[in-house]
Formats: sequence, C-alpha cells, structure tokens
Amino acid sequence: MAQQKITRNDLEARFRTVQDDVQAKVSDKKQTLTTAAIAGSVLVLLIIFFLGKRSGKKKSAYVEIRRF
Repeated sequence: MAQQKITRNDLEARFRTVQDDVQAKVSDKKQTLTTAAIAGSVLVLLIIFFLGKRSGKKKSAYVEIRRF
C-alpha cells in the first residue's frame, strides 16, 4: 500500500474547513451571549437602583425647623 504525501494545499484546505466550522459556531453563540449579557446588566442595575432607593427611605430623617 503506497502512502500519499500530504501537501501544503491539503493542510490549508483542512484548516480552512475547521476554521469555518468554528467561526460559524462562535458567530451563532456570540449574539446569544451578547443578548444575555445586556439583559443581565439591565437586571443588575434595576436591582441596585431599587435596593438603593429602599435603603435611602429607611435611613432618611425628617428635620423640622420652626421659627418663633
């Protein structure tokens, strides 16, 4: 059985197919991850806002100034 030599073109073609497959998977996941990151950021900001608003009401004191 004669072995075939692997040429540079064979390697380049194989690397291109592997790279195309990986890039296709990454591009599909990239949009999903971006959407999830944005939604998570908005959720964290809303939680921080409402917790800050609540703690501000708990600790505020009413000061009344009267003039005689």
